[in-house]
Amino acid sequence: MEPLPRETIVDVLESRLREDILTGRHPAGTYLPPERSLADGYGVTRTTLKHAFGRLVQAGLLETRHGVGTRVRDYLRLGGADLLPMLVRHSPDWLGEIFEVRRSIGALIAERAAARATDGQRAELRGLLTAVSEAEGGDAVQLADIEVHRALARATGNRVYVLLTNTLFNAYLPVRAALVRPFTDAAAAHGRLRPVVDAVVDGDETGARRAAEEYLTATERIMLEGLA
Repeated sequence: MEPLPRETIVDVLESRLREDILTGRHPAGTYLPPERSLADGYGVTRTTLKHAFGRLVQAGLLETRHGVGTRVRDYLRLGGADLLPMLVRHSPDWLGEIFEVRRSIGALIAERAAARATDGQRAELRGLLTAVSEAEGGDAVQLADIEVHRALARATGNRVYVLLTNTLFNAYLPVRAALVRPFTDAAAAHGRLRPVVDAVVDGDETGARRAAEEYLTATERIMLEGLA
């Protein structure tokens, strides 16, 4: 087993700054205090502060203006879905909104996949569904299940659906271990997912959408019960 990486002072400072931004201590649209004052307040050097700033700029939480200062970005107005993993890590309350999008997008993807899947993609879906039943352990079943959904997105022929699927999975990646409950029984997980794949393979658009809605609603309920 490899040793876990040690947290650096930049990691700690980045986490503190992110927490202070997301809790409103540094409100969106406001400028942070001067670097020297902020560094003294957190007990770090200005070099460490600049490194942390750089990470938060890349994350979309800060923006810097030369000669003006560093401002907290209005991430709800200007940010993208790439912020979701960080926001979920900060507050699981985001999960409810992610699940709502998951239900609507997932059902639409299944419907489109039923209409557009090629013979090769139908065969791939069958194989990936079998892999769900053969996986051992909740984590492995969960990952196998995810691959079925990625294949469904690819079967739509629309790359944006593929990216949206990746975004939604990445969004709850920070709490994935807490959402494993629907996948602890491989046979049950396979049984819930099979109607979706069957309908897509049969080219039944209405059936695929309905089966996906039922699957997504059921797994969401089990996940939320596990969190509770």
